[in-house]
Amino acid sequence: MKHANFKSFALAGLVLVCTAAAQADGGARVPLLPKYQQECAACHIAYLPGMLPAASWQHLMGSLQKHYGTDASLDEGSLREIGGWLQTHAGSYKRVSEAPPQDRITKSAWFLRKHNTREVPPEVWQRPAVGSASNCAACHTQAADGRFNERDIKIPR
Repeated sequence: MKHANFKSFALAGLVLVCTAAAQADGGARVPLLPKYQQECAACHIAYLPGMLPAASWQHLMGSLQKHYGTDASLDEGSLREIGGWLQTHAGSYKRVSEAPPQDRITKSAWFLRKHNTREVPPEVWQRPAVGSASNCAACHTQAADGRFNERDIKIPR
């Protein structure tokens, strides 16, 4: 009996370690909610819910009528469905524990650390194929699939 308990405990520990490693590398990847994909990816990539803490998602979902200069309002059912899903899968690990300024992923400490001027010279953001820091898919070739691995980066010229 002790041996079976130890195996269960060891397996649970391994699952926690793997989950923490996945989250530390950009958040645990969860399948995107089809309604979220449909509504949000109509204008920009459907950002992974783990990229922002729950407080940021709550604020964003509560202010869709003025979503960064655009009216992105949703019907009540979609608002509840998407908002609930974002809350459930929001980032809760160290790198996204605090809401970034204006709830912008591109102003979060982890984003700025990963996209520092040594890694991404300021002129890159001005290139027509990039346009802004929020255009993840310009450089991250797998961004639409929620993958941001450094080996998949191709910075447009």
